[in-house]
This record gives sequence, C-alpha cells and structure tokens, in this order.
Amino acid sequence: MSISSIGIGSGIDVESIISKMTALEQQPLSKLISKASQIQTQVSVVGQIKSQVAALSASASTLAKASSWTGVTVKSSNESAVTGSVSGAASATAFSVEVQQMAAAQSTASNAVTVDSAIGTGTLNIDIGTWNYSGTPAFTAGSASTISVTIGAGEDTLTKIAAKINAASAGVTATVLRDASGERLLMRSNSTGEATGFRIQATGDSDGNNADSAGLSRLAFDPANGSFGMAANTYQKGLNTKATINGIAVQSANNTLADAVPGLTLNFAAVTTAPVTVTVANDTATIKKNIQDFVASYNSLSKTLTEATKYDEASKTAGTMQGDSVIVGLQNAMRRLLGTSSTGSSFSRLADIGLDIQRGGLMTLSSSKLDTAMKDPTNLAALFTADNTGTATDGFGLKIKAFADGLLATGGTVTTKSDALQSELKNNSKDQAKVGDRVTLLEKRLRAQYSALDTKMAGLSALNTYINQQVAQWNK
Repeated sequence: MSISSIGIGSGIDVESIISKMTALEQQPLSKLISKASQIQTQVSVVGQIKSQVAALSASASTLAKASSWTGVTVKSSNESAVTGSVSGAASATAFSVEVQQMAAAQSTASNAVTVDSAIGTGTLNIDIGTWNYSGTPAFTAGSASTISVTIGAGEDTLTKIAAKINAASAGVTATVLRDASGERLLMRSNSTGEATGFRIQATGDSDGNNADSAGLSRLAFDPANGSFGMAANTYQKGLNTKATINGIAVQSANNTLADAVPGLTLNFAAVTTAPVTVTVANDTATIKKNIQDFVASYNSLSKTLTEATKYDEASKTAGTMQGDSVIVGLQNAMRRLLGTSSTGSSFSRLADIGLDIQRGGLMTLSSSKLDTAMKDPTNLAALFTADNTGTATDGFGLKIKAFADGLLATGGTVTTKSDALQSELKNNSKDQAKVGDRVTLLEKRLRAQYSALDTKMAGLSALNTYINQQVAQWNK
C-alpha cells in the first residue's frame, strides 16, 4: 500500500479532501449501478417471456397441423400372435384376423460324414425360385441367374464347401454342424417365403454320378429329379404367411403384411387358434395431451406476464415490468385473441370445447367438455386447423402460432423490447465507464494541485524560518 505525503508541507488533510471530492463525483455511479441491476432484471424477465412465447408457438403449431388430429392407435386382442402398427394414413376400423401358416425359409441338411473328409469335386449349381409340391415336385426358377460354385481337389471338405457357397452370394447360407455322428452341411434360404426356395444341382461329380447320395451330389437338393442327396432327408419348405382378414385370404412372403389394410402393417408371431380382433381407433390420448400442452404453455406465459406487471397493495411493491406499456399491451392482446371465434367448425370458440379464461388470466380445461368434443373429431380439428387465409377467423392453432411468431420476429413486440433493454444496458455500462473516468481525472488533478500547493507552502515556511532567524540576530 502506497503512502502519500501530500499535505505535510501545508498541514492540510489532503487525503480527506480528495476522498470527499471523488465521492461526490462518484454519486451518479451508484445510481447507474442500481439502474443497471433493474435493467438486468427486466432483461431476464423479457428473456423468460421470449422463451415462453416460443413454447406457445410450438404447442399451437402442433394443434395447427392436420396430421396431429389423424393419428390412430392399433390394439390386438392377442398380441402374442398378431400385432399392428401405423405405416400411413389409417382410418378407425376393426377387423378379425386368423393366421393359418407362418412364413418360413427353406432349409435342409445333408447326411453326416466323417469330419474333414473329402466329399468329391465338381460343380454345385444353385437357383432361387418356387417349389410346387402338389403332386410331383416342380421348380420354377426366379429371375436371378444360376450361381455355379466349383469345388476343386483339396477344397472339398464340408467346411471349405460351405465357405465357397457363402462367398458366392447365391441367396442361401451354408453352415457346418458337428455332432456325435460326424458333420453335416445345413442349407437355408436367406429369406422366408415360397419364392425364395432353392434348388441345388451337381454337375461334373467326380464319382461319375450327378444324381446320387455319394460324391458331391450328396449335397444336391432337387426333389423334382429324385430323392437323393439332401432331398432324401426331411426338409423345411419355403412358406408364405397365410391368414384371413374378415374371412378374406391374404398372404405374405414374410411374417409382416403391409397395406392389406391401408395405412397399417400387421405383424404375425404365431398361428392362431381363434380369431384375433384388431382395433384401429383415433389416438385420443395424444390429441388430449397436445391440448393440455397448449394450455400449460399458455398458462406459463400468462403467469409470467401477470407477475411482471402486477402491483401488490399490501407490500407496496411493483412487478418488474409494472406499467410497461409493451408488456401490458401484450398481455391484453393475448387475452383478446383467445376470446375471438373461428369459422369452419361447429365449435367456434375455445370455450365450446372446455377451454375457459378465468378472471386472473389463466386458462382452465374442462375434461368432461373436452371428452364430449372429442366425439366429433372432424369439427374439433377444424377449430384449430381451419385455414381462412390468415384472417381473424382462422383456426386457433394457426392464429395463435401467427401471433406468437409475430412477437418474436424481427421488429416484433417482444424482440423489439428485448433489443431496447439490451441497448439500454449497454449505454448504462458506457455511462458507468464515463463516471469512472471523470473520478480518475478529478483525483489526478486534485493530487497535482495539492502537490504544487505543498511545494509552495514548504518554500514559504523555509523563508519564514530564515526571516525569523535574521530578526533574532538583529535584536542581539
């Protein structure tokens, strides 16, 4: 801490004088600091209002969308066998489903051989298509080309053959299974359904016979040409799901059936022993939640506006924005808007569906009245979605969103108020800096002046001492 010697020469308490003079000059600073605190509080309140207006816009936007009112739920009387999901625009309905057959992928297995034994060389030709097992088995190849897998010497163990088949991307998967009997080749279609069955024919079998259960042909599957190779064993046919909807037969290559009922996907998990009722109903729970969210967002904003503009007679304290014409005007405009009507629906006012504005400005929701209104979903939706080209009779979702978005737009009431407060806060900061600069300059000037005075006083004191000494000499 520095020690000042100013005032020693003059005997004046200079530090006290400077302290009082600078304190006097600093008086506007305390007022500016207090004002800055007040502005900052207002900035926070307006920021909260902006956030709540945005939330009101979002909730109104949801209600303004036609899609918010067309949602449905799907319920099944036996979800362990049949379930449903919405895949598009679905209408409320109910129907009976019976599942006679589940989809399956074709699969088969070879006879067991000694582990890592040589099977035989040649070529396995794999086709994907449809087997018809009515009478003599017949195969109809699909549009894909035959995939030929050549098995050479030294690569004819089951493990190596399986690897070559899988590398060929032939629409089947080969797996080697080992057990107490040795090892065998398992073959399975990559997809379920009748049209993804496979036929495997052997050519160039090293044992000279392409249609027996020895050599490479032991891995063939071609029941149309005889029960040899893998066709001699039990196998799983490629199957479609087969079901009835209200008695009408339907089928699918997999265990999912899309758009047999428009906008719905049915998922099958098991064959049924009794009819399953699938019910498609309007999603009233989501609609009610959207309306409740709107009420909550409106009330949050209304509470903030009321608290900010009120005057408490008991405590004689005013809200942060009490008397502010912009915020008071916003509050009044919002209440007027909610009291307007909309055309295009048998419901014209929010009160018609149970949304009422109370004396204090908050909105209440009558569940019983809303439940009654929800029995007329078309008109309930129109109350919020009716588009009358931007007029005051638009649906409430549209016009409340437009109102809220206007407040937040560039030049909008809330945005302008926020910008003005930020500008005021910035100017206040500049004014504080100016006061600080003036105080610093004043202190510097005072110290310079009193330092000069000290020097003069010290000189006069020395002169006075000299004169007194001379006079004393004269009087001797």
